[in-house]
Order: sequence, then C-alpha cells, then structure tokens
Amino acid sequence: MNNNIISNTKGSFVVSLDFELMWGVRDDVTKAAYGKNILGVHSVIPRLLSYFNKYDISATFATVGFLFFKDKDELLNHLPEQMPAYDNPNLSPYGNYLEMMVGCNHEDDPYHFGWPLLKMINESKGQEIATHTFSHYYCLEEGQTLNDFKGDLHSAINIAKSRGIKIETIIFPRNQVNEQYFDCCIEAGINCFRNNELSWIYKARRYKGESLSRRFIRLADAYLKLTGNHCYTDSYMASSFPYNIPSSRFLRPFSSKLKWLDWLRLKRITSSMTYAAKNNLTYHLWWHPHNFGINQDENFAFLDKILNHYQSLHKKYGFISCNMSELSQRLKDSYGK
Repeated sequence: MNNNIISNTKGSFVVSLDFELMWGVRDDVTKAAYGKNILGVHSVIPRLLSYFNKYDISATFATVGFLFFKDKDELLNHLPEQMPAYDNPNLSPYGNYLEMMVGCNHEDDPYHFGWPLLKMINESKGQEIATHTFSHYYCLEEGQTLNDFKGDLHSAINIAKSRGIKIETIIFPRNQVNEQYFDCCIEAGINCFRNNELSWIYKARRYKGESLSRRFIRLADAYLKLTGNHCYTDSYMASSFPYNIPSSRFLRPFSSKLKWLDWLRLKRITSSMTYAAKNNLTYHLWWHPHNFGINQDENFAFLDKILNHYQSLHKKYGFISCNMSELSQRLKDSYGK
C-alpha cells in the first residue's frame, strides 16, 4: 500500500536496528535455545558499523536502557520508582529475573550488558542512538499503565543523558505502538517513532494475541509482494507528531531451509527500494543485531547485496541514507510540528 504518492525533496533509505541483547527475548526464549544469537551480537555490531562506514549508511540503533549501564550495581541504583505491573509477571524483567539471572558486568555477563558496544556506536559517524524504552517495555500488554510507561521512559532518557546522549527517537518494543502514550513521548523530547507497515497483517497487537495465520502471511510477504512496496512521502510522515516513520520491511535472517528462496527475499527488498528512489519516497529497513548473531557470513553477504543496491540507487537517482532523527529534522524543516 503506497500512501499519497507525491514527490519528496529526496528519496530516503532509512535503516533502524532494535538493540536489546537478552532483554528483548528473555520472556520468550532461554539462553540455551538462543544464547548463541545473543553472544554473536558482540561481533555483529562492529561488523555492522564497518559495513555502514563502507557504504556511507546512517542508521538508528534503538537501545534498551539497561544496556547503558556498566555493571549491575549501577543498574540497580537507577531503577524507576514505578515499574510495570503486567498481568503476566513473566513479561517483567524486574524482581527475580534481575536479581537471579543477571551477572555483575559486561565481562561476567555479555548476555545482559553492552555498554562497550553502545559506546562504539556512539563514536561512529552517522549513527543515532534512540530509545527502545528502559526495560523493553510492552505498551499494549495488560496490567501496565501510562504512569508506568512515563517512569520507564524517564529512566531511559536520564541514563542516556548521563552518558552525553540526547534521545529524540523511540522504537516501541515488539512494535507495540500505543498512540495514547504519544503525549508522554513529546514531553520527553521524542520527535519521531517507527510505526508498522500499513497493512492489517502488521497491525500492532499484544504478543500473545498474535495468530498463526498472520505470521504465515507475513512470512509469505517477505518473499512475494502481497501488501505493496510500503514506501512513504514526507507529507504522510509529517502529518502527525511525533513524526511517523513506518517500517517498509523487516530484514529476516538467513534460513538454511529457505535459502533457495533468497533471490526472492532480495528482490522483494531491492525492487521496493528502487520504487522509492524513482519516486522520491522513503524506504525503511529494520532488524535486530541478534538476528545476525549466527550464520553471520550468510547474513552479511545478503546485507552487502542490499547496500550495493543502495549505492547504485544513490548514484542514479540521488537516493540518500539518513537515520530517523535526520529524517525527522528534514520533516521539521519542511512542515514544522
């Protein structure tokens, strides 16, 4: 679905990554089942930054606030006063999980600490550090409240500020965008967020409310153009505030079972990128660093093809790379708040 196809000043290629380590999956998988993916992030991030530098890519790294801390004692001393009271207690990282499952620091527990990686990102040209909330907060789950969210976001903004990082962008964990929380985001200085693709199969839901049918159609849509290009005009993204910079495509990781379809997966992405470049629209690709945690050579070879295609579009159509805050600034300059 392509909305209001009117030319922007420029076509844009936006990349965002949800940087979360074990905090993003701890309620769904175990270290035994997924630990290799998480540990792999510690080599994935430097490799990503090298690729982004090579191809002149600006990206947004939406980071769980817990990853800003250098050790457990510092983390425990900066917990919000009000924590989410989910109906399902397994959704909360506080209490027993934080006390029993989390180690002392990065060297002791690379599953839960990532400050050296975050510092590396912050020192890299063109890379934005955004918030993925403080605790990987679920904005649509039952039991949590607006005040819980305010406390969480306040903690995320403050720990980033203490590291000299200004937060202007939010990416909601599990894409649980909750419009009732936008005023709170604006008060905290948030200018933009990543929304979901504009199709019923991508509409935000509670995690356990997801259906197998929607999952299957989304998988098929990764290979076949079932729901359109998902490219966006500046006027559409600037039509509300915080600015809505929706996803175009989730970059699914390499699968040995589906590798024979990788040419279709690549075509699904590159054809929509071309459409965006030709029509001066924005194309937004996203994934998690831990998606690349295993099968790294295969995943980076696939990414290399995408970034090569971006460079071709840049030379031919003036397609430009920008992170979410850079795009947000362009929208502000053109349309105001």
